[in-house]
Amino acid sequence: MQALVYVGNEQMAFREEAEAVPLSSDETLVRIEAVGICGSDMHAYLGHDPRRVPPLILGHEAAGTVLDGSLSGKRVVINPLITCGHCNHCLDGRQNLCAERDLIGMYRPGAFAERVAIPERNLIEIPEGMDAALAALTEPAATATHTVNLAERALARPISEAKALVIGGGSVGLFAALSLAYRGVSDITLADTNALRRSTAEKTGIGRVINPAQDPAEDSHFDLVIDAVGGKLSRQASVAAVKPGGVIMHIGLMDNDGGLDVRRITLQEITFIGTYTYTPLDLRVTLTQLHSGALGKLDWIDERPLSAGGAAFQELHAGTCGAPKVILRP
Repeated sequence: MQALVYVGNEQMAFREEAEAVPLSSDETLVRIEAVGICGSDMHAYLGHDPRRVPPLILGHEAAGTVLDGSLSGKRVVINPLITCGHCNHCLDGRQNLCAERDLIGMYRPGAFAERVAIPERNLIEIPEGMDAALAALTEPAATATHTVNLAERALARPISEAKALVIGGGSVGLFAALSLAYRGVSDITLADTNALRRSTAEKTGIGRVINPAQDPAEDSHFDLVIDAVGGKLSRQASVAAVKPGGVIMHIGLMDNDGGLDVRRITLQEITFIGTYTYTPLDLRVTLTQLHSGALGKLDWIDERPLSAGGAAFQELHAGTCGAPKVILRP
């Protein structure tokens, strides 16, 4: 089958690869119709993720058609997070914390290919008539849903009353802002240093959009800060911007180089929460929201053939792609 393969630092090759093969009796094959490029795929591409060793087929934000098994012929979204199903976290509905979790496109072949193998329990049926490219947005959007869910529980007042800052205008950051708006938050600021992404965010109408390099967010102003970048500078900005008693949600994984003013976090009773992926229910709920239009028109995606994926990675790295999400179609 044809696949887009990570072969080395800043090197992607579109080439013939061995056919996808189920690794156990409970796995099935899915023909990929659309798959998104994630920030973690970019980390691998740049050689920043030691877990993803080349040569490797990356990609985990995918939708397609089931080729065998009890769901044969069904159009589905893939839950790429493979868990044990029997530990306490899994039984409690918090599969994202499973100690045995795996992810397609990390230690096993991913979805930048014509076909991928995945456990049948990881498949969610797509609503009738939904475009596969929009369905493929479920994974990044569910990451934002999960983040906002956790933030809502941690805030002292109803989330609709919050002044919110989202740092990062990629797909997860933009979806976090859209999810906040859906839940009634009217005071939203989104910060991104990339002018093209700022322009895209402005077109969604989600709130104020700023360039933090020229117009930093106000200090001690926000009840909720969502850091969808996860770098030293964005963490510094988060701690500075949040109000005493406020909440910081940390999604991004750009680096692990500090940036936290622990003294301020302690003295001002600031809640700092790390948040990782989503639960299966987050995925189902988010897919319904995407299909219903609750998260907006979603006309800001950039669709390209899988064969053009290498160029897309180059543009994303160079910052010349204004779309928060590039969707590849095999």
